[in-house]
Amino acid sequence: MNQSPLAALAPIALAELVERAALQCRVDRKYVLAVDEVPHLLDQLGPYARVLDIDGQRAFAYESVYFDTPCLASYHCAAYRRRRRFKVRTRTYLDSAQCWLEVKISGARGLVTKHRLPYLAEDRHTVRSGRGFVDEALVRESIWPDLVTSPLEPVLTTNYRRSTLLLPATASRVTIDTGLSWHDGDRTLRLPGIAVVETKTRSAASLVDRMLWQQGIRPVRISKYATGLAALRLDLPDVPWRRTLRRHFRASPLLVGPASTAPIRSEQEASCA
Repeated sequence: MNQSPLAALAPIALAELVERAALQCRVDRKYVLAVDEVPHLLDQLGPYARVLDIDGQRAFAYESVYFDTPCLASYHCAAYRRRRRFKVRTRTYLDSAQCWLEVKISGARGLVTKHRLPYLAEDRHTVRSGRGFVDEALVRESIWPDLVTSPLEPVLTTNYRRSTLLLPATASRVTIDTGLSWHDGDRTLRLPGIAVVETKTRSAASLVDRMLWQQGIRPVRISKYATGLAALRLDLPDVPWRRTLRRHFRASPLLVGPASTAPIRSEQEASCA
């Protein structure tokens, strides 16, 4: 992504960003843009947005490791659009080596709640030391009680670079992710030509949402975990993300690795349908 539009935005420090728009309980709207469309959006936002700046840096490397049960309960609950869904991941900020264990709960009316625990970066490929935190969050949110007895293993790793904007007028945030890649064992998917723009608000649409709508760009169904795994494992159900996969993931991706084989559905998996 061309960095000059980011450089033109007023900066904001991390502590102030968190204080003004932590938004751990929020509504997310996601959009897929071509990378070369992002500078125009940033130019439009110049008078209205501030960009996260840490020691002069405005784009940061992220790694997320997603965990799921052996029957992919998290994935299938999303694929079959269960009313309440969950994701468990570690998120590592590679520039600072800071790491968090996160449990995200999607509920009614698109409301997302995120629970976070500081985590050791060297433990980011396992939830073993944080399993009590995960189980407590799932029980508190009344998510499928059998999960507390199911193992959670690393399934998918994503990497990307993120810039974060604050819209002070509405205390909302916007993230812009580029350089996206997904890794599942020896299979890798890279999509250097797209950017995922996500608005995070308390409920009402933000200025960025309205700007994109005016350009005919509508929110899309996309999940870095579920959509990425569906792109890599063609045997998995993909109805919620089929249009996004067809338009953005399967048009000209670089896909490396052997084809996957279809798994046998378990009783636990079927209970998510």
